[in-house]
Amino acid sequence: MGAFALFVLILLGLIIVGPVLHVVVWLTIDLIVSIFFWMLAGMFAGRLIRGRGYGPAGDILLGLVGGVIGSILLSLIGLGGIGQIPLIGGIVVGIIGAVFVVWLGRLFGNQNFAA
Repeated sequence: MGAFALFVLILLGLIIVGPVLHVVVWLTIDLIVSIFFWMLAGMFAGRLIRGRGYGPAGDILLGLVGGVIGSILLSLIGLGGIGQIPLIGGIVVGIIGAVFVVWLGRLFGNQNFAA
């Protein structure tokens, strides 16, 4: 195979794979940024609810669950766009969801849940 044929083959591969790879990279970066903001949200929610956090692992878990629940809740009431606000939107969504999760846990379970 000549150098020109190899160049054309590589160029076609980049043209086909490039856009897909671009989308995958941006979705991955978006997910990582969302997880980071939800971790911060767990920490803030812990401080709001009990005056201190739940420890690093607890804050992370509460923030991740709160981020997912907050996204669902706000989408159901037509405010799903809040999470798209740069920097602060993800944190607000996570805090709302985390507070809701703790409230539900206390309502249906142990009154000392996450106390």
